[in-house]
Amino acid sequence: MQGDIFATKGAEYLIVIAYLVMLVAMVRLFAPRGARAAAKVRRSGALPAPWFALGDGLHYHQGHTWAGDGVGDVVAVGMDDFAAQLVGPPDGIRLPEVGAGVRQGERGWEVRGEGRVLPMLSPVDGTVVAVNDAVVASPGLAAEDPYGCGWLLKVRVPSRRTALRNLLSGELAAAWMQQTVERLRRLPDAGLGVVMPDGGAPVRGFGRALGPEEWDVVAREFFFID
Repeated sequence: MQGDIFATKGAEYLIVIAYLVMLVAMVRLFAPRGARAAAKVRRSGALPAPWFALGDGLHYHQGHTWAGDGVGDVVAVGMDDFAAQLVGPPDGIRLPEVGAGVRQGERGWEVRGEGRVLPMLSPVDGTVVAVNDAVVASPGLAAEDPYGCGWLLKVRVPSRRTALRNLLSGELAAAWMQQTVERLRRLPDAGLGVVMPDGGAPVRGFGRALGPEEWDVVAREFFFID
């Protein structure tokens, strides 16, 4: 498992990444000049995607976690905006202790909200050197500012370059998040009718409106939790 990309479902991820590369290339080729210029403007700051935002300069695991800010071989990690909007303000977040090891593609922490538990996969291998005490005291911060004050852990990685290599960033991350939106739209109508009553974007905390079966589908489909 250690040798597989993201340490889970390696072949499937390679296919997804190849698809995203092709999608980005086609958009660059056929987009009007004005659209290309707009894309350059977007890349100068945060990278917005429909419904769910991306943080500038961060690297994303397909289990909706990220790694990025830090110094040297220490990187900050957290959950992305999709996870934050799904769960809404958490009731609690269970983080590993300082000194614990985490593995890319394996369970790193748990987010709890209204009786639901969402295990989340670590985006990197390494040793936890700090936890965000502010998030432990006020879990809602992780949903309010997932790419800033809501970071969860700081992890010392064996190699920063190697740790981030298998993650998605820039245009690939934007294409992947757009694909996430399309997959969410294809959920059974019974679930979407609750979370998107006006046909627009999901309401924050929309996971709380899902029934147990729909929640299990989301956990498997988007977070790789069996």
